[in-house]
Amino acid sequence: MTVTMKAAVYTKYGAPEVLQLQSVPKPSPKDNEILVKNHAAAVTSGDARVRKADPFAVRFFFGLFKPGKPILGGVFSGEVEAVGKNVRNFKVGDAVFGSSYPDFGAYAEYVSLPELGKLALNPDNISHEEAAALPFGGMTAFHFLQKANIQPGQKCWYMGLPEQ
Repeated sequence: MTVTMKAAVYTKYGAPEVLQLQSVPKPSPKDNEILVKNHAAAVTSGDARVRKADPFAVRFFFGLFKPGKPILGGVFSGEVEAVGKNVRNFKVGDAVFGSSYPDFGAYAEYVSLPELGKLALNPDNISHEEAAALPFGGMTAFHFLQKANIQPGQKCWYMGLPEQ
């Protein structure tokens, strides 16, 4: 009997409505992987671009006629449920967050990832929702702060969105 989980799956490119909740096989961690029970996943612009195949060149990497990776989601936060026999840095019960790019898979109840992937222990003082936003949003902000060449002592101001 196959153990299943729920996942947001898409079988064709398009608007958000192409995502459908389905039962799919639950992954099992390989010897060097951890299995994370997801508590939160962020929806990013990267996920949306792949879902829509925008730009069209996305299809050359993720499937020309239909998506090759039917479960999107590149950033997540959750709890380690199982570890492969060679895993040394994480243990069952650890709260972790990270990125599953370019393999995706975080729009599901569980995701299995290499121990040496883009993973870290959650800081004690933030929620799973906040941790799931860190890999994409935090690294994007960090990239642009580096581009702006902010120096010690300088201030960075946020102007916000214009009033509607």
